[in-house]
Amino acid sequence: MNIDISATLTNPLITADSNPGRVGLGSGGVGHNIALNLHLMGLDVKFATLFGGDTFGRIAQSQCQAAGLDITLSESRLEERNGLYLCVNNHGGDMIVAVADTDIVRLITPEWLSERAEAMAEADAVVADTNLSDDALAYLLDHCSAPLFVDGVSTTKALRIVNALRAGHKRRLFCLKLNEKEALSVTCCDTVADAARRLIDLGIEQVYITLGAHGVYIAGADIALEMPAEATEVVNTTGAGDAFLAGVVYGYATTGGGPQALARYGLAAARAALQSAEAVNPNIANLI
Repeated sequence: MNIDISATLTNPLITADSNPGRVGLGSGGVGHNIALNLHLMGLDVKFATLFGGDTFGRIAQSQCQAAGLDITLSESRLEERNGLYLCVNNHGGDMIVAVADTDIVRLITPEWLSERAEAMAEADAVVADTNLSDDALAYLLDHCSAPLFVDGVSTTKALRIVNALRAGHKRRLFCLKLNEKEALSVTCCDTVADAARRLIDLGIEQVYITLGAHGVYIAGADIALEMPAEATEVVNTTGAGDAFLAGVVYGYATTGGGPQALARYGLAAARAALQSAEAVNPNIANLI
């Protein structure tokens, strides 16, 4: 759970100078965005996170409550600062640079997760992101009886789930979503197809590699193909990848379809996010 500070330039970037633009502040974080998307789509969601004890933490908690998210599995840590995410987008809405300050997530340990084991056991699906540590991700791989969906977040953090899978001979993961840069980086491959095959060989049942405007590459035991995305007006790219995985989870929870069917939900959800100035489109339920 982060507070997002997002700046979008009015004109092309001039480096080492003050640029005119629009600055906004709101709730974010990959896990939060996925949870809120799923809640807005009508699913019963329990969001487990840590809030800081600072002003940003109080804002984050109040915004979750205002949105109707169930945060009974979450906790406030008064001595910690809340997660912060700062990004700068160009005048076309694409990210130029971002900085993530998510130090509080180190406190989501295997022990912390074990205290929520009963809730996870009762779930139809569990969703996590790789802001979690290797050990926390390994705990989820070992203890989730429900299908586990993981978002790779970034090139650096995506390696954590790969390391956790490699560390256990019997570990399997139901679904991993990466973007193209993340997939090539963590597998050291030159093509998306090779990266997907290497990830499937690690014991991942379904792999979704998002390709921006080109769509998504999906892979599984019996499938490997690229699905195109529909052209759409881009207002803001922040949150599109989070929405994609939320769409996949929504499709799984409501239809139980195969990778192609789930990818269609993911692409529709990502398209909805691209059309919104916010990281989560409040109207997403009507657009998938």
